[in-house]
Amino acid sequence: MTYRVVQWATGAMGKAALRSMIDHPGVDVVGVYVYGAGKVGRDAGELANRAPTGVLATNDVDEILALKADVVVHAGRLGPYGSHDDDLVRILASGSNVISINGYSHPEHWGGERLARLQKACQEGGSSLMGAGLNPGFIAEQVATVATSVCLSVDHIEIVEAADASEVRNPAYLFDALGFGADPASVDPNDLSWGPVSSLNGMYEETLSAVAHRLGMTLDRVESDHVVHATARDLEVPAGVIPAGTIGHTNWRWHAIVDGERRLTMSIHWYVDRSHLDDAEPPLWRVDVTGHPGVRIAIDMVKHPDDLSRMGAEQYGLAGQVINGLPFVVAAEPGVLTRPLATPFRADYA
Repeated sequence: MTYRVVQWATGAMGKAALRSMIDHPGVDVVGVYVYGAGKVGRDAGELANRAPTGVLATNDVDEILALKADVVVHAGRLGPYGSHDDDLVRILASGSNVISINGYSHPEHWGGERLARLQKACQEGGSSLMGAGLNPGFIAEQVATVATSVCLSVDHIEIVEAADASEVRNPAYLFDALGFGADPASVDPNDLSWGPVSSLNGMYEETLSAVAHRLGMTLDRVESDHVVHATARDLEVPAGVIPAGTIGHTNWRWHAIVDGERRLTMSIHWYVDRSHLDDAEPPLWRVDVTGHPGVRIAIDMVKHPDDLSRMGAEQYGLAGQVINGLPFVVAAEPGVLTRPLATPFRADYA
């Protein structure tokens, strides 16, 4: 089966998904939604550094909805978590399924009006909503959860990510969305009014909720204790200059509280300055399950040895999560989904 797909937004990750979908024999890219006026009217192939496809980008939502795509891959700009709900509701109610790369791994966590609104749109359109991604999406909801399959008991799970942000090329993303270059004395990394916190807290609260739900744990709450570190020297990166004394390393930390105790921890190190890392060469992810027995996993992603493109392994991994999720979201009954524990590569689809 070939899936008719729209790519919504073409930032770094959206462009990676678009490029990989153009290349994939099981995907027919029928539309591209863009935010910037400078991209309107450009061919999808041009935006993705591929041959012309005949599909022209638009910023008209009605044009996108009229395509009646099987799936819209939503890669909207990072903003306060939940700020894309209006777009998703409109897409879902029109009859297209949605895969979001910005969370939505377990919307049941929120309950109330927010969940009801998404569910209603799915029922109206006969559509489904599912998240896809590496974190959120892969390392916690799938890998860490499956790792407990060998455990007789689980006391605590810690998921640690360490990602070098120095190659991020979009200044707005690096400095505004992620918080690099800010004066650490002028921001509170645990204040929800600070942009990065407003974007990330809800997303990763939902991630830990998904893991807790799958492990049969009743979540009391999720609490954070984020930390930022200043760089001691000026750092020149593709997106600009991070001056000495400003934030060069963020450590975002969330803890799932179950029966009054911390049972799940997500710790994310995004850095351009390595001096505050405990490990000089950390793996991309580490999963530590304290239990009977315990489990320790270290995971890195590497590019294919023949691939000479500028795309990173993580971008390919994100695209893989999206493409391998298409059959599941299309086949699902209408509603808000939690991604299956396994959405593997299939040779008969590739």
